Amino acid sequence: MNPRPVPRTAPATAPPAPRAATTVRTALRTAGEAEKRAATRPRRPGRRRRGADRRPRFAIAVTAVFFALLYLPVGVVVLFSFNAQKSLTVFDGVSLRWYEAFFHDEVLIGSLGMSLRVSLVAMAVSLVLGVALALGLVRGRGRLGSFAGLVMLVPLITPEIVTGVAAMMLFKGLGITLSTTTVMLAEITFSISYVTVILRSRIAALNPEVEEAAMDLGATRRQALRLVTLPALLPGILASGVLIFALVFDDFVLAYFTTGVDPQPLSVRIYSAIRFGVQPTINAVGTLMLVGSIALIAFALAIPHLFGRRGGLDLLPGK
Repeated sequence: MNPRPVPRTAPATAPPAPRAATTVRTALRTAGEAEKRAATRPRRPGRRRRGADRRPRFAIAVTAVFFALLYLPVGVVVLFSFNAQKSLTVFDGVSLRWYEAFFHDEVLIGSLGMSLRVSLVAMAVSLVLGVALALGLVRGRGRLGSFAGLVMLVPLITPEIVTGVAAMMLFKGLGITLSTTTVMLAEITFSISYVTVILRSRIAALNPEVEEAAMDLGATRRQALRLVTLPALLPGILASGVLIFALVFDDFVLAYFTTGVDPQPLSVRIYSAIRFGVQPTINAVGTLMLVGSIALIAFALAIPHLFGRRGGLDLLPGK
């Protein structure tokens, strides 16, 4: 008996592949049309911007008020320095009479000359001592260098009135009469810390292999310092000098406690004159000091460009 024949079935065929390409093209076309509609959709005029696009109006207002309170009194001083009348409340015409009165006042001119002398001497001496001290702190090793670096930060955070009283008591205790010399000594002592802190970061950023290469070529250690290290530090040294000159010239607290009877620095002389009533000549003096400060700031800003460097004020560590 023959077995029942097994019926042959047709070979299974794979289902038709989905139209993936057509689906992707349709999705892209739909997304593109949605983007075009969103781009052409007009924005509501009164709609507030959210997140990072929104302007910090409160911060802008606070900043504007701050600068107004800071510079408005200065603007009033400059304006009334050109006043034709001897008045600090009513402005009546433009005149240079108070500048002429200042340049004919021998007392104020003497105080100005003393302030310039003290500032120049303090700048020169503090730069020499500050550069040497900064080199010693960076190149020195051991705990003594770390301790000395910490001590150099103390004058920067100590209230200046404490430093002024301490300097006055020191001079009185040593029997030294207060004079221009005591003012110079106090200002030099106060300024060394600024120069050291500024130049210390510059020296630490220098590559010591440059000096080693100079010594390998036959230069001594002093010649490498004079021909390699100091020229590299020259922009920072000049910027530190400008900063020290401005700080010492405008200083009042330290000069008040260490100055003698006559001559007095310009800041102390102005304070003594204001005690008996504000004169329009003081407005002229303040305006001239403001112009001098702006000139110093402009010179400090130009120092990096004079040496072919990009950037702004080369005063702060890490800049």
